[in-house]
Amino acid sequence: MNWIKVENYEAMSRLGAEKIYRVIAEAAHEGKRVSIGLATGNTMIRLYELLAENLNRSRTPLKDLHTWNLDEYVSDDFSAVPYTHPLSYRKYMTEHLFRRFDPALGFREENIHFPDPRNPEQFDRELEESGGTDLQLLGIGFNGHIAFNEPMKECEISADAFAALPSRVIGLTELTLATNSRLTADGKDIVPKRAVTMGMKQILSSRHLLLLACFPEQEAPLKKILHGTPTPELPASYLLRKPDSEIVYCADIISLD
Repeated sequence: MNWIKVENYEAMSRLGAEKIYRVIAEAAHEGKRVSIGLATGNTMIRLYELLAENLNRSRTPLKDLHTWNLDEYVSDDFSAVPYTHPLSYRKYMTEHLFRRFDPALGFREENIHFPDPRNPEQFDRELEESGGTDLQLLGIGFNGHIAFNEPMKECEISADAFAALPSRVIGLTELTLATNSRLTADGKDIVPKRAVTMGMKQILSSRHLLLLACFPEQEAPLKKILHGTPTPELPASYLLRKPDSEIVYCADIISLD
């Protein structure tokens, strides 16, 4: 696993955007389909702005770009929250990335994929049939979760069984609810208690994992990865099973020395 220390948030965003751009541009040059797994949250906002700028400037064709989002919040009726919900991830992706694409590049709305809380198995099946993601972008929760795969105790599930978990609807932990309320909802009590998440199996099946970190609260789980082994108690530690995975972190905020 490759640890990359960068100066600050802007440098992290530029590096992440460039890595994703290269994967998309190379596939477009060869006329191939490309699948990119996407994450949401404050960490990714600048990256998506820069990624769209790179693609628009280079006039990269996007008709064969497929995007696969990690997760979405779930309403009380177990459907995905509507686009009008303040925390809708589909709305987030539209505002921060999809609508930034020059329409002339040919990006197709039907190539946008989100897990469906009423049929997560179909999401997994379609992702597998497509060949999986060429690159999966990840953040890391303050409790070490990736996507919304929350930590589980080792006495509850084996390391291998956790790695094989499929996409599914799960309840969110109190820490995740409090964190998301503070960071994305201005402290309001509007964060849904459930979410549908891409499974660990689908994430780890990606050909390349790229995790970005820029919050001081992420230092502790990153240090556990640096000095630990894969464990369901720290889902992000499973990047250790992917030798070519990359973790990019901001040195002005996080110290791993």
